[in-house]
Parts: sequence; structure tokens; C-alpha cells
Amino acid sequence: MSHFDDLPMRDKNHATEEKAATAFQNRLMESKAFILQIADRKDYGTDCQIEVVDQGRATNARVHVQLKGTERPVNADGSVSVEISRANLNYLLAQDYSFYACYHVPTGSLRFCMADSVLRQYEHSGKTWTDQKTLTVSFVEELDADSLRSLARLVRSGTTWSRDHRITQVVAEAAEVPSLLRRSQTELYVPADRKLASQLLEQLYEQGADDAISSGFEKFAAILGATDDAIGPCYMAEINLGMAGRSKFVERIEAAITHFRAKIDSGRYLPASLYYTIGNAFSALGNEEQAKLSYEAALADPEIAGMPDFSGQVLKNLGTSIEHLGNQEEAVRCYLDALSLCPELPEAHNALGNYYIRTGDYERALDHFDRVVFSERELGKISSVAGWRVNILFNLDDGRAAFREINALLSEADSEPWIWPWCAQQVASFGRTTAYNARQALSFWQRYIAIHQDDSRGRRELLLATFFLRNNGQNVEKTYAEFREEFDLHMLHIEEDDAAFLWDRLGHWAQDNNDWIEAERCFRKAFELQGGHYGYCLGTALNFLGRYDESLPILIKQAQELQPDAMSWFQTAVAYEKLDMPDEAIRAYQKALAMNPAYDLAMFNLGGIFWNRGDNLKATQIWVAAAERFPDHELTSKLRREMPFIFSSGDDLEE
Repeated sequence: MSHFDDLPMRDKNHATEEKAATAFQNRLMESKAFILQIADRKDYGTDCQIEVVDQGRATNARVHVQLKGTERPVNADGSVSVEISRANLNYLLAQDYSFYACYHVPTGSLRFCMADSVLRQYEHSGKTWTDQKTLTVSFVEELDADSLRSLARLVRSGTTWSRDHRITQVVAEAAEVPSLLRRSQTELYVPADRKLASQLLEQLYEQGADDAISSGFEKFAAILGATDDAIGPCYMAEINLGMAGRSKFVERIEAAITHFRAKIDSGRYLPASLYYTIGNAFSALGNEEQAKLSYEAALADPEIAGMPDFSGQVLKNLGTSIEHLGNQEEAVRCYLDALSLCPELPEAHNALGNYYIRTGDYERALDHFDRVVFSERELGKISSVAGWRVNILFNLDDGRAAFREINALLSEADSEPWIWPWCAQQVASFGRTTAYNARQALSFWQRYIAIHQDDSRGRRELLLATFFLRNNGQNVEKTYAEFREEFDLHMLHIEEDDAAFLWDRLGHWAQDNNDWIEAERCFRKAFELQGGHYGYCLGTALNFLGRYDESLPILIKQAQELQPDAMSWFQTAVAYEKLDMPDEAIRAYQKALAMNPAYDLAMFNLGGIFWNRGDNLKATQIWVAAAERFPDHELTSKLRREMPFIFSSGDDLEE
């Protein structure tokens, strides 16, 4: 052997690492779920990154992997142990679902352990480990193709959720982001360990976290499997959301029916419970006929004879399906039967409360709603009951209590999108029935507008509440000028269909102040927007301003077509009179009096026209009759004071 053949010996570890890398690459190819994307050039704790492949498409959903190889013998429990540095674990924990892969040379097996499993193991060991330089990873689970496919689905689901929520914030206006954050669901981290995932799911369901379960549905399905018994709480949570009208995934509820039907003959579950769940799923899908049949099958199970609470719940849901199918009376019997079994069943009291609202029996409705106490998992139902209480209290003329309910409800409005629209509807309907309600409505609409700045209804109702208070003698704490400034700002957001009436109301405020110039401006705005009966107020304002040539054509149309009443004919007569058209004025006054014989001014003015024409006899006859009909009128006093001679005897009048 030549001294030139004295070459470096190959490190034994290099051969082991190559075997590990080859085995890992082969397993990735076998799974078709990942591709080896990056072999880290500077290995601070990650040997490579693997990328999820979804139906042949690269996803940029990546997992960091630390690859190990060992020739050590297996432990007594069948596991394989490898030492790592604690800093290495910290490095891997920076990325979701990072894991260690270990190739065991003697057995040719490829195993894996999730980085978060290592952390959990040490955190629950009861030992102080954070100062250790090295840690031991125990590899038990085989890294087979199925494990990789399951992990790929889990990772893909997580990155999709994060991407979608990030995009929602990116495209939103800055002012919308705080509200989005308050409504958004916190991302649920589902461990890749099947046992831990199952335990987490059970706890979430018991605590009523249906929204969280729904957001993590795909993650749980990736780990537990879509047909395994352990996935049941996922389906039940989605059914719960569906029954509340909040599920976005009809296909999950449909899959739930298939899932639970397959369990009926397994002998592992109470058939009545499965039928009940299936009935709920059908009800969530709107198939009340099938829901009814499922509930009836649950009640037919003899094993529920000693389960009054469960039987009561089934009866209540059966009643709901029957009600949706149109048989209200039978539904009520089911609700009452449910309460006979379970007197405090909140769902039954809620259903009867809604029934009595529809029949107008608000006292009985309130009595049932007062007995509704939902559990923590049903916070949405709690606020729904409060919403109905608002309507009932308003109908019972208890505005004070109704607004207390509204103020409590609004504290949950960020998480329950229906609350603001519902409360707005109630306040719009009842906010102008009493002065107290109107005063509270003002505060409500100010809060509403602060959040719904471009909403026409809110601004309209705020203005109407102010007008209502003023018209009912309440102090609105604003002068006309101050209110007009506020009015003009609100009108920038008011829809045209609502604007005319508001301008008309403002015009009447100006009219009450005898500011006819301002009144005419407002009435003209209303008339230009919608014409029609708004012409009467405009014509009247023009009369008071002495602009009779402008008012007459408007008033004639009012009196003849749009508003043919005594008031329209009176104002038309005034315009005729001032334009020196006495014959037309006489006819107009006469029409006003024919429609309303008690129209005092029309009668006195009619007498005045005849007097001015020189027909003193006719004028006197009309005035004397007016004085007899309206003895306390100021014009009667004036006539007796200034023209006492017209009240002489009939013979004198004849002369």
C-alpha cells in the first residue's frame, strides 16, 4: 500500500445520516403528501423543510424537520432514544408542527416525534429541565405514509386558516380592523398527537366552544379521521351551530347524519341519543319532516323511560319541528309535555315565550322568558331571549325596562351581529310612543350612528325623535339655529325617500317661530323632493310671505287633486282674494265651509269679501251667523266693537 493511499476515514455518522436522509426522502415520496423543499445550508436546528402537496399543487405550507440517525439498541419499552440540545428544541418550536425524524439503522425503521410533544413531556415531568443543556427524545411512532398524510392535512388546514384571517385584515379599512378582531375566532392549535387531540376536542365540546371546534374541524379530522368515533363532538358542534343558523358548512352536517346513522346498530351508544342527534342535524338542514321522524324514533326507545331531562329535550325539539311544519297547537302541547318532565327546561320556556309573543299575550310571554336560564355554552340563546324581552317590554309600555335590556344587549353586539339591527328595529317602532322613550331613543341613535355612520335610518330616526320631543312640549336643549346646523349634517346621509318628510318637519318648527322665510325654504325642499301633499305647506308659507302669484297654482292643485280638504280650499281662497279675484275667492271659501262648517276664519273672510264688494247685506248676514256660531271668537268681539250696527234688528237690516 502506497503512502498515497493513506486517506481520511469516512465518519461512521456520515453513513448513518445518509441512510436516514434516504429513508426519509423515500417515505416522503411514498406519501405523496410532502416534497423535500429545502436542505438548510446553515443548520441551527433544522435539517430541512418539507412542503405540503395538495392534489399535485405546491402550497407553501412548510414544516421544519430535524433528521437523526442512530445505531443504538432499542429501549426495553421498544422506543429509540436520541439526545438533542435544548437550544435545538427551542429553535424548532418557533414553527408549527416541527418534528424530529429518526432512522434506526439496526431495524431499518423511520420514526418521528413532534417538537411540541417533547416540550409537553418535559413540562409534565415534574422536573426542573429548563437549565439542562441536553434533552432526550424518545421515538415510538412509525413515520409511515399515513402519518405524513395526516400531518399534511393538519398543516394545510392551519396555514389556510391563518392566511384567510390575515387576508381579511389586510383588505379591511383600518377603522374596521378593531371590530374584526373582536369578532374573530382565536386560531386553535390542534396537537398532532391523536390522544391529546381527542382529549382537547372533548373538553372544548363540554365547555360549549362550538365556534372554536368548527374553526378547527379540518385539523381534528386530519388527526382523528372523519369517520372515527372520536370525531363525533366535531359533528355535534357543527349541528349546534346549524340549529342556531350560524354554520357555514352544510356538507359537514350532512356528513354528520351518515356518521351517526352508522353507529345506531353498533351497540356502543344509546340509540335514542343517536336519533336525537340525527334529528337535530335534519332540523339544522331545514328538513323538519325527517327531523320529526328521528325525534319520534328517539322517544320510542324504551331505554329513555327513566331519563326525564333527556326526554323533555327531545319533546321540545320535536315540538319545534312540528311548529315549522305548520301545526302550532300540537307544537305547544309538546312544549308543555316537555315542561311536565323537566319544569325548568329553558328551551321549552323559550319556545312558549315566542308562541305567546305571536299571539299577543305579552304577560305570559314575559313570564316564560323570565324562567329561561341557559347554560354557558348557549350565550347566543341568552342574548336572543333578551332581544325578545325588549319587544315584550315595549309592548307592555315599560320603556324604562326595555331600554335597560337594550343597553345590556349592546355590550354583546360585537360578537352577535344581529343585535344592532334588532335593537334598531325595536327603537324605530317604539322610540316615539312616549316622551321617555324618545329621550332614550336619542341616546340610542347617537350610539348607533357612531358605529353605522352612513346608515340613513339611524340619522332619520334621531331627527324624528327630536321632532317628537319638541312637538310634545319637551325641551330639546337646542335653538332652531343649533338644530338646523346638526340637521344639515345628518341630511348628507339621508336617503331621498326619507328627506322630504324631515324637511317638512323642520319647516313646521320654523313656522312655529313665525319665521316664514325659513319655513318656505324647508317646505320648498320637501316639495321639490316629492311634491304631492307637501305643496300645501309651501303654498301656505308663500301666502304668509305675500307671494300669492307663486302660491296660487300650487294651492289650486292641492285643493282640486292632491288634498281636497277645507284647509287647502281656504288657503286657495286667500290667494285668490289677495290677487283681487273675489269671485274665485268666494267659491273657494264656500267649498271650505261646505267641507267644514266650523271653519271660523273661512266664514269671517267670506263676509269680508262681500263687504269689500259693497254687498253689505250679504256680508252682514254671514257675519251675524258667524257671531252666533262662534260667540267667543276674537273676530266676533272685533265686529261687535267696531261694527255694532250690523247686529241691529232684522227690519233694520232689510232697510
